[in-house]
Amino acid sequence: MYYDEFFPFYKVYADSHVCREEEIQERENDLLKSWYSERIHSLREAVEEECQRLDYEGSRIYDEYPDRFMLKRDCSRICEKKIKNTDIMDEEAQKFLLEILFWQEISRRRCRRKRFRGW
Repeated sequence: MYYDEFFPFYKVYADSHVCREEEIQERENDLLKSWYSERIHSLREAVEEECQRLDYEGSRIYDEYPDRFMLKRDCSRICEKKIKNTDIMDEEAQKFLLEILFWQEISRRRCRRKRFRGW
């Protein structure tokens, strides 16, 4: 196994590659998010805010079988907030886009949580 950087022999690492892979994945995710248009940027921020609010130990987004009805309700709450405040696109397209962004963000958080859950 080859390393990109020099690691001193006296340091003890549990599994530093997991953390490094997580950082790389987060940087790639941030890069892809930066490619979103300005109109979608505000929608994405609203989705991340709501997911941050739902991100706690025992949250329904981390259930083995998440409750679709409750998550759809959370998504519709975002829609109600953002549709009132923006006129960037028609209402139906905005709901559709918000739902896609919401499911993607939940999936990203669930995958990240599963990677670190084994520790």
